[in-house]
Amino acid sequence: MLLENIQKESLDLLRQLIRIQSFSKEEDRTANLIAQFLEERGVKTQRKMNNVWAYNKHFDANKPTLLLNSHHDTVKPNSGYTRDPYDAAIEGDKLFGLGSNDAGGCLVSLIGTFLYYYEQEDLKYNICLAATAEEEISGNNGLELVLPDLGELEFGIVGEPTEMNLAIAERGLLVLDCVSHGKAGHAAREEGENAIYKALKDIEWFRNYQFPKVSEVFGPLKMTVTIINAGSQHNVVPANCTFTVDVRVTDAYTNEEVLEIIRANVDCDVTPRSIRLKPSSIDKNHPVVQAGVALGKTTYGSPTTSDQALLDIPSVKCGPGFSGRSHMADEFLYVREVAEGVEGYVNMLKPVINGK
Repeated sequence: MLLENIQKESLDLLRQLIRIQSFSKEEDRTANLIAQFLEERGVKTQRKMNNVWAYNKHFDANKPTLLLNSHHDTVKPNSGYTRDPYDAAIEGDKLFGLGSNDAGGCLVSLIGTFLYYYEQEDLKYNICLAATAEEEISGNNGLELVLPDLGELEFGIVGEPTEMNLAIAERGLLVLDCVSHGKAGHAAREEGENAIYKALKDIEWFRNYQFPKVSEVFGPLKMTVTIINAGSQHNVVPANCTFTVDVRVTDAYTNEEVLEIIRANVDCDVTPRSIRLKPSSIDKNHPVVQAGVALGKTTYGSPTTSDQALLDIPSVKCGPGFSGRSHMADEFLYVREVAEGVEGYVNMLKPVINGK
C-alpha cells in the first residue's frame, strides 16, 4: 500500500475508534473494529478476550520477530471536559477526542506501519502487531494475557505518546507493605516491645540506603516511605506497625533483585503487592535506537509506566503525541501527528528489517 493512503486510512480509523467508548475491561467494540479493519485489508487476525494480534503475510518461523504494540482502552473522561469526548471532531489542525493522544494516535500509526510492511518479502524480521486491552489499569487481561500466544519475540516498539522520541528505559514499580512486630503492653509500665521503634530503624534504612548500581539513564534507585499506621490508644504499647514503601526500580536491577536486597537488610516483614511492573530498557546501540537517532530523535528515560513493564525483551517506547496531553480534559492530537507517526515508524524500521 502507498504510504499516503495508509496515513489517510490511519486517521480515519482513529476517528472511528474515538467514537466508540472503550474504557478498560470494556474494549470489545474497539477490538471488533480493529479486527474488521485488518481483515478487510486481507490480514488474518487472532483474538483473545479484547486483544487482537496479527503477523506479516510472509511470516517465517526461522526468522526473529519484532513486536509492534499499543493499547485501545482509555480512562474515563474527567469532569473538566467542555466537548463531547466521543465526537472525534477536527477543528483547525487538531483532532479532539478521548484516547486520541493516549494512545489512539500511536495505535493507528503502528497499524499503518504494519500494513506498509505486511506484504513485503525478504524482511529480516517477522512483524507481530498486537492491539491490546487494559493498559490504563495495568490489568491482567491485556498484553500480559496474550504474550504467551505471540511466540518468541526479539524486541519491541511500544506505542505511547513521546513526540516520536525514544524512551530507551522505563522505571519499574514495587509497592511494598511492611509490618514490624513488637509486643503489646501498658505504656505506664516497662512492658511490651514497641513496634513503632522497631519500624523506625527499618524506615531509616529505606530512607538512607544507596543501591550500589546506578542507572546510566535514571541515576539512583529511589525508595520512599509513604504511609505508616500503628497503635490503638494512647496508653497501649503497639504490637504492630505497618508502613508502605514506594520503590521506583531502575534498569540497573530486576524487581526480584531489589526485593532480595531489601529483605536482607530489614527486620520487618516485606510483602510486594506485585512484581509485574518491571523496569525495562534497550541498549543505546540497538539498531532500532540508532535508526531513530539518525532521524533526529532524542533518547531519554521515561518516568511513566506502560505495558512496556510487562515485556522481558528489549523494547523502546515511542509514538506520536505528547504525554502531557494524556488524560487531560478535551484531549487532542494534532492531525499531522498521525501521518508523522506512520512515516516515523516506517523510516525507523527500514534500516532494521529490510533484507535487501
